[in-house]
Amino acid sequence: MDLLLESGRAPGDVLVLTTGDQHPWAAHELSFGEDAYWAQQDAREDVFFADAAAVSRAAARPVVVVAVNGGTEEAVARRLPEAMRRATALLIVCGDPERVNSALGAGV
Repeated sequence: MDLLLESGRAPGDVLVLTTGDQHPWAAHELSFGEDAYWAQQDAREDVFFADAAAVSRAAARPVVVVAVNGGTEEAVARRLPEAMRRATALLIVCGDPERVNSALGAGV
């Protein structure tokens, strides 16, 4: 994340999705309710963190980072292409390369 921001990306340009446990920021913000949480996405003032299971609700952003940090192989395989469609300029996938390749059915 630091490299993205240091390279000139605005925080509001970045969406981070997790396939397993939620990012602590998302868990904290959700404690204030769904409406307030999703309003932050719409405001686009900061990096937005979401569960990959909610990717269909996430707005497109120039940069999407996917942290493959859990979830079933089937769920990861479904979420990665959806995440790719949300990234208008750059998709970054973090995780075990073998697991990512397996989920996509290809060598990445």
